[in-house]
Parts: sequence; C-alpha cells; structure tokens
Amino acid sequence: MNPFQSPIAITAGDPAGIGPEIVWAACAAQPDWARHAVVVGHVPSLRRAQALVPQATDWSLQETDWATAQSRLAPEGVLRVIGVAADIDLADIPWGQVGRAAGRIAADSVRLATQACLQKQAWAMVTAPIHKQSLDLAGVPFPGHTEMLQHASAQHLGLAVGALPVRMMLATPALRTVLVSIHVSLRQAIEAVTLGSVLDTLRITHQAELKWLGRAPRIAVAGLNPHAGEGGLMGREELEILVPAIQQARAQGIDASGPHAPDTVFMRARQSADHPGEFDVVLAMYHDQGLIPIKYLGLDEGINVTLGLPLVRTSPDHGTAFDLAGTGRASPASLKAAWAMARQMATSVQPD
Repeated sequence: MNPFQSPIAITAGDPAGIGPEIVWAACAAQPDWARHAVVVGHVPSLRRAQALVPQATDWSLQETDWATAQSRLAPEGVLRVIGVAADIDLADIPWGQVGRAAGRIAADSVRLATQACLQKQAWAMVTAPIHKQSLDLAGVPFPGHTEMLQHASAQHLGLAVGALPVRMMLATPALRTVLVSIHVSLRQAIEAVTLGSVLDTLRITHQAELKWLGRAPRIAVAGLNPHAGEGGLMGREELEILVPAIQQARAQGIDASGPHAPDTVFMRARQSADHPGEFDVVLAMYHDQGLIPIKYLGLDEGINVTLGLPLVRTSPDHGTAFDLAGTGRASPASLKAAWAMARQMATSVQPD
C-alpha cells in the first residue's frame, strides 16, 4: 500500500524571502513527489515567485482544499495550493524586507498546515523559512516554528505545553545533533541545562532515532563547559547534572555516553566514507553549540526535524535569505533534503 495516502503539506514560508521560490524549484525538480503535495501559502506571492523558476513557468497553480487533495493526486505539472491571507496585497510584501504582512502570512500558513496534520488531513509537513522579526511585528507570540508546533500540538492533545517536551534535531548526511534548548539567550540556555531537561532530550532522541535506525542510537552528550568541565575545574554542571542524567538514561536502556569535550565530539561523530563515526547523534547543550558544526558542513544538505511532536515536521536548515529574495538564485537543495527526510520518516511511523 502507498504510505502517502494523505498529502504532504509544504508551507511556503515568509513571502518576502526565498520560501516561495524554493518551493517551486523543489516541486519542479521532484514532479512525482509534487503530485502528493499541497502548498500552503499566499497565492499572489507564489505566482510572483513562479516567474523566478524557469523549470516551473509552464506549471499551473490550482487552489484546492484538504478533502479534494486527499481523494486524488495532482495532475502532472500542477501545483496545488491552499491559500491564506487573501486580503493582503502583494504590494505590501516587498522582496527582502521584514514586515507585518509577511509575518502574518507565514504564521497563518504554519497554523493551517499544523491543524491539517493533527487532524490527519496531511501526513507530514515541510516548512520553508520564516523570519522571527516579521512574526513579532505580526503579533505572533512565538519566536519560531518549533514553539508554534509545540503549542498547537499540546492544545490538540489537551495537554499543558510543558507536558509535551519537544526538541530540535539538525541533520546532514555527515552529522546529527539534538539541542537541549533552542531560541533563548545564552544565559537562559545555561539555566535550561537541568537534569530533567537533559534526560527528556535523551529520551526523545532515543525514541525518534530508534524508529529510523531500527536499533538503539549511540548518543554522545556534549559537555556544557570547555573540556567538559575538566573534572569540576571549569564548572560543575557536568558532574552535578550531565553525569547523573546519563546514568539514569543508561539505566533505562538508552545508549548514552559522555559528557564529551564539546570541541571534539562533533568531529568524532562525523560520518563519511573513510570515517564511520563513533556516534549516531550528538546531544548539544544549546543552540549555537549544535548548529555551528552542522552549518559548517554545508547549508545545502542541512535539515531541521522537530522531535516529540504527534506529527512529522522537517524544514531546511537556513533562513529567509533576504539578500537572495527575488533574484532567482536561491537553491532548493536543503528543502529537497527536508522533503526526502519527511518521506523517510513517514514510512517509519505509518502502517503499510
């Protein structure tokens, strides 16, 4: 049986950025995948971006609804779209600029796609980049996708937000890393390193990777301090928080090790033809600790996966790229990688 009975939802992201363009480019590059897809976004912005993608200029844009999208595949060369914010004029969304209108479109697209996934009208979502300042101008009380998805999912399940811990995983073919905290200040990120948060992250990572690998993942825990604290000489967090969390995780059957020196653990985990890697995934203590090595390896292959949600969500590992918006030079490679990961994940969490 085809596992993709329902469509995949692809949000077009911030319409002032490269999101709409890379959505067109990815669909044109993967026309068979596009037949199973529904794009959620601002229709005029999508039409504007279509002109930037030569491979998509002969495609037609067809507005649809979830019921129709579930009942049949899209014809070849047709991009199915569920529109948002029809009252917003294209003139209010100049290329490459932060704006309230763009923030509202981006947030509305995410909300609509999230609800479709939670209601089983779509089997997964891939999200093009959004801009945090535009979201703020639009009055959105969340700094990014992860927080929006967590709030909507918890509400759908009748849970308090804190009762549904979620984590961000960044992945390339060479390296995977999961973050204990995400969009907070460095001071707040250090405060967020608690025994409970680290243990929750280990559990969420183990459960997700177990589904995809078919075996217990080897999880390396990076230290918070230089040299993983040097036995307490450079900080006590490793001794008082990370070691107990690792011990408790191992008692629960989780293959966790560390804490490892954060300046070398990512190199040790890197996978390549001549370097099999000592670990399957690295647990990073804060945003930049985990993202710098991922992004150094290359934005074209990097993807973002939200772990712990009752739905599948992936995204490219780059931003709105306002400097490229409207130029026709944006690469869809990371969006295509995120789309491929969503398809892979769906086969591991849905029955045949």
